[in-house]
Amino acid sequence: MKILAIADEESKYLWDYFEKSKLEGIDLIISCGDLDPRYLSFLATFTSAPVLYVHGNHDDKYEKIPPDGCICIDDKIYVHEGVRILGLGGSMRYKPGNYQFTEGEMRRRIWKLWPKLIFRGGFDILVTHAPAYSLNDGRDLPHQGFKAFIKLLEKYHPKYFLHGHVHMSYGRKHKRYDKYQDTNIINAFERCVFEFEADDPEE
Repeated sequence: MKILAIADEESKYLWDYFEKSKLEGIDLIISCGDLDPRYLSFLATFTSAPVLYVHGNHDDKYEKIPPDGCICIDDKIYVHEGVRILGLGGSMRYKPGNYQFTEGEMRRRIWKLWPKLIFRGGFDILVTHAPAYSLNDGRDLPHQGFKAFIKLLEKYHPKYFLHGHVHMSYGRKHKRYDKYQDTNIINAFERCVFEFEADDPEE
């Protein structure tokens, strides 16, 4: 399964200089937040692949301009062709906002998902806006990651963890790719394409 992950900054390659052929072969598009909802709607118009998204800390505008043809996976486990995708948008709370959370609030969001996690037997891809604490995050509160995400990775060992929020253009030398135990971590800033391979394709 070929997945296009996007976040934080609209790709000129995909928007300003768009050609439909650029989305050929893409099976799934996942937004990790802080993107213009019209950008997501635009991509959804030109592909048959589902466009999934979580909210970033700057996505209050989604209340008035929701991305048409797209699927919000915040606080849900979305299953696509057998791949279980858990969505937890938002950032660490540093000022008032609909999509900002304290560490305790994020833990409570995860706790509410436990029945679904048990029913699904875990998840394969974790999709968030903020990174995990101490994994490619910033030490300032607005860009600090959640410790709750570390516990999720340690308990469920998903294949992939996709996040945004820490722009690779910040000059902090944030990495595109990282790994924590069994989980491959991808900073989806702007755009990144990767292949998800099931453990047993025959199942």
